[in-house]
Amino acid sequence: MKVLLLKDVYKLGRAGDVKKVANGYGRNYLIPQGLAVSATPGAMKQAERIRTAANTRRVVLNQELSGDAQKLTGQVLFFAARASETGRLYGSVTTRMVADEVKDKIGVEISYRQVETEPLRNLGKYTVPVRLTIDLAPKLTVVIHREGETPTLPEDDEELEEQLEVQVVEAVDVVEEAPLDGESPADDTAEETREADSE
Repeated sequence: MKVLLLKDVYKLGRAGDVKKVANGYGRNYLIPQGLAVSATPGAMKQAERIRTAANTRRVVLNQELSGDAQKLTGQVLFFAARASETGRLYGSVTTRMVADEVKDKIGVEISYRQVETEPLRNLGKYTVPVRLTIDLAPKLTVVIHREGETPTLPEDDEELEEQLEVQVVEAVDVVEEAPLDGESPADDTAEETREADSE
């Protein structure tokens, strides 16, 4: 069947385009979701108006999300995972996990549907695009390393090394600040010792 797109649909086309799609895809998804209408002669008369309005909306949306795109570009996310000797994960790093990590670490809220990757099932380094709009797809790096080990990175990848050092330092700071097994932190112990000496 032929449909007239009312909105941009990634990997299919832009608003105002006429596309031939499978009947089920058109009837069960595109039309009910308000993304398209049947390409009838009456609808076709509206194509240019739809295209113009969509171009205006697209420019505004791209401007609004350009800040998020800059924040995401080049970011590195680290995931510690259990894996076999061959590097195959017991499970996978999913798009939902990546989206949650983007929100927690970078402060940008995205849907897992915007993360363009299959579930990652092996240790290693991956380039993952995040589709903010049909035109904006910043790429970030996902590094999956074995649980309990420091990620092995290429020697010439200085930026990754720096980000890893920052994350390791942050983790060490948290551990050092936390009391061990219900004991008081070191500062409190030192204060108690000084008070006992003064008496």
